[in-house]
Amino acid sequence: MGSLLPSVEALQLVDHHCHGVVRHDLDRDGFESMLNESGGPGPLGGSLFDSQIGLAVRRWCAPVLDLPPHARPDDYLARRAELGPDEVNRRFLRAAGTAALCVDTGYTPDAILSPGEMGELAKAPAYEVIRLERVAEEVAATEPSPLDFADAVRSRLHERAENAVGVKSIAAYRVGLDLPAERPSDSEVAAAAGDWLASGNPRLANVTLHAFLVWCGIDLGLPLQFHVGYGDSDVDLHRCDPLLLTPLLRATQDSGTPIMLLHNYPYHRNAGYLAQVFPHVFADVGLATHNLGHRAPALIAEALELIPFGKFLYSSDAFGLPELYHLGALLFRRGLSDFLRDGLDDGAWTEADAGRIAELAGAGNARRVYRLDER
Repeated sequence: MGSLLPSVEALQLVDHHCHGVVRHDLDRDGFESMLNESGGPGPLGGSLFDSQIGLAVRRWCAPVLDLPPHARPDDYLARRAELGPDEVNRRFLRAAGTAALCVDTGYTPDAILSPGEMGELAKAPAYEVIRLERVAEEVAATEPSPLDFADAVRSRLHERAENAVGVKSIAAYRVGLDLPAERPSDSEVAAAAGDWLASGNPRLANVTLHAFLVWCGIDLGLPLQFHVGYGDSDVDLHRCDPLLLTPLLRATQDSGTPIMLLHNYPYHRNAGYLAQVFPHVFADVGLATHNLGHRAPALIAEALELIPFGKFLYSSDAFGLPELYHLGALLFRRGLSDFLRDGLDDGAWTEADAGRIAELAGAGNARRVYRLDER
């Protein structure tokens, strides 16, 4: 990877899908547990610093903490502890160079910063993305009757979404993406809600109810995000191929609601096909970008084989570690720059084309789809 194209280097990115970062100190095990999707180092697998993302942290994050590139892990973590979480968070969020954040607030297993706190540290506006399953689980905790469940969810979702820029489904984690294309009837929702509420399990994992939530999101008209592909060990990856959404995408293409396919690895080419053939489908390669480290440019080039340039967005999907904001932005810029430079060298496009594509992918598409300039 060479130097960045000026049009890419100057980008102020819109991170259209991300999470809060932790507000407390982390020991080595705590840091490594948030480094990728594995849940932490193990006695058989060794340190997660010995991975693409671990090496990327040492190469690209160490200088942000005033350390030389490739600093030893112990030295890196000691410097991190010396600066403290507030300063570490500030440095990395500023270094990412983001102009706006769309923050998923549905996953809070730890003490993480709110969207407002994230925006303050990043010196950028931060907007909320509502997780549909979280809303349903909050309603279930109030012990409604099955017949009242659907209306209670719709009402609570409208309240929560009043100031939000989007909603998100994690059906991929709970039931997979082979969702029915038809909108569930009220009687079907009531029957499914009755089964779920009677089970006493607070975790929603019912195909009918996930489909109901998706249609609730469609009705709102806000961009609807789907987790797709790569995730932690709770995911059955073969059920997370975006092609499974094809019937639902056909059924919703006239709704006017944008469908945002998140992450997508290793199904990024499948997502590219869907983004090309369906007018309301968009895609990114967030989460995978920083996990692939040095190989991120290959991922971005493969994704852009089919994704129209007006439908490709930047996201970090950073969670917990502020380093992931910095790495996601840096590796996205480097990969996009390499892709555009290859096209310039081959005469595939002009410098003006490259500048326009960079702006669309880095910020313009997100601003348009999420209507950020109207807020």
